[in-house]
Amino acid sequence: METVKPDQSLVALIRSLTREISTLFHQEVELAKTEMSEKASVVGRSVGAIAFGGAIALLGGLALLLAVIAGLGAFLDVFLPAGVAVWLSPLLVGAALSFYGYSRIQTALATLRHEGLVPKQTTQTLQENTQWLKAKIS
Repeated sequence: METVKPDQSLVALIRSLTREISTLFHQEVELAKTEMSEKASVVGRSVGAIAFGGAIALLGGLALLLAVIAGLGAFLDVFLPAGVAVWLSPLLVGAALSFYGYSRIQTALATLRHEGLVPKQTTQTLQENTQWLKAKIS
């Protein structure tokens, strides 16, 4: 920033102020780009975690479906119990996978809820720049 000299003309002061505002604007645009790319990175990781959690939950759902089918088969075969283990093991595995997938999805959603898309640094520096400009004009 340039200092104001007592012998500067009004035109020189306006040129100086215009240059400083232009530089400031370009710096704010760069800050906003950087901050938005950081936010996009967090959102991308969270979406990936949601997809991963969904895939794990799908595997859990498939295992639960297998357990239901085996359990139904065992139920229908009441008079000939083929063994409880035939349906109990896929049921336990499916429940564990479903719980793990659900927890991964909840963690990723919590991260997304916490991470706003508003560029906080840019907003703050814009407010500071507004104050600086008001002080410069007065």
